[in-house]
Parts: sequence; C-alpha cells; structure tokens
Amino acid sequence: MYTAQGTLTKDKQVAGYLPLVKRIAYLLMARLPASVEVDDLIQNGLIGLLDAMDRFEDGMGAQFETYAVQRIRGSMLDGLRENDWLPRSVRKEMRRVEEAIRVLEHENGRPPSEAELAKALDMPLADYQKLLLDARGHQLVYIDEVSDGNGEDYLDRHAAASVPDPLSILEEAGTRQALITAIEALPEREKMMMSLYYEQDMNLREIGEVMGVTESRVCQLHSQAVARLRTAVTGQGKTVRGRRGAGAAA
Repeated sequence: MYTAQGTLTKDKQVAGYLPLVKRIAYLLMARLPASVEVDDLIQNGLIGLLDAMDRFEDGMGAQFETYAVQRIRGSMLDGLRENDWLPRSVRKEMRRVEEAIRVLEHENGRPPSEAELAKALDMPLADYQKLLLDARGHQLVYIDEVSDGNGEDYLDRHAAASVPDPLSILEEAGTRQALITAIEALPEREKMMMSLYYEQDMNLREIGEVMGVTESRVCQLHSQAVARLRTAVTGQGKTVRGRRGAGAAA
C-alpha cells in the first residue's frame, strides 16, 4: 500500500481519486450526445489523472486536486476531439437555432419561447425538442476554440503570460460580462437548471427530480440555454473584434 518513502502507491492514489474522475465525467455528459459512453470519458480521465500525478510538483503553488481536475477534464476533451462526436448536420441546425434566437430577441425584446423558435424554424415543436436532445454537446465554446492548433490549450497559453495584452483583457472581460448578463436574461426554468448544474454540481437525474421533469427534458433545456448563451457571447465577441479592427486601422 505504501512506498519505501511512506507515501501511498500510485494504484492506491488512483483509486482514491476515481470518484473525482467519475464526477467530472458525469458532469460532462450533459453537454455530450447520447452516443458518447461515460466509460470512455472515465478511461480518458484516468489517463489525465496519471499525467497529473507525473507532472505535479509541490512548488507549483496549487493544490493537487485543483491541478488534477484541469488535466482530467482536458484528457476527456482530447478524447472527444479525436472523434466526430457531434454530427455536422446537428451543428448546422443549432446555428439556425442561434440565428432564430438572435432575430426573435431583437424583434420582441425578450427571449423567445420554444414554440416561437419552432415556428421560426418551420418545424413542429416535437421535432425542435428532438433537435435539442440531439444537440447535447453544442458547447458554449467549441473544443477546438480553446486550442491554438499546436496542442497548447487556453490555460497553458495564458498562465505564462507575464504582460497581458490589453485588447485580450478587454475581450475576456467583455465576454465574461456578456455571459453574466445572458444568464440573468434566461427564462426562469433554464436559469434554474443552469444554476443546479453549474453551481450546485447536480447531475441530470438529480436536476430532473428537483424540477419535476425527465432527464431528457433537462437535456433539452440545457441545449436551448447554451444556444441562447452562445448567441449572446458570440455577439459580444463580434463587437470586441470590431473595436480591435478599428484600433488597428487608427
């Protein structure tokens, strides 16, 4: 059980952190299509855990669990990146949903209902709700968007930056504020679902029990809420990029 130095063996350490790996996997499942197997996420997460154990140094200034969570989640996302885990047809349809949200919000000055979105998309409500279920995985930020194309993720790129780029700070602060504003503007049921999921760390089944709906319905609400948030955040991103371009022209 213990090494000659009096520490737990790696096998025992892995067993101790297995519940953490499983928790992260089940939390990610709400954002992923039904075709993704939770066991695959767990296996990839264990690879990330082992990597964290090999890389972590006591002098890094962070608790091991905090560091491990980043590596575990990153390893799970790396595994997803290697597969076409969300069909292009679903991505295309969700872009239509986001555009419909943008147009209806502009016209009505409020978040559109599911029925209004289904009508705008010229599809029956049941078909629209099925699309929301199929769209598990339509992330607020796509996996590829947190990589610079050279295998370096967002955290790795920015953790080492000694002199922050003011325009980058503006963009990040603007996006964060847009996200906060967009969450506040969500319909109450979607806001409640997001709070239970992201703040209370409840899984889909637990959220369904609290809200009195099925697990599938929670998935639909999550997909629609994320579509609303993506619409708000991408709109903010365009505004900031416009400022960046204007500054360069000046």
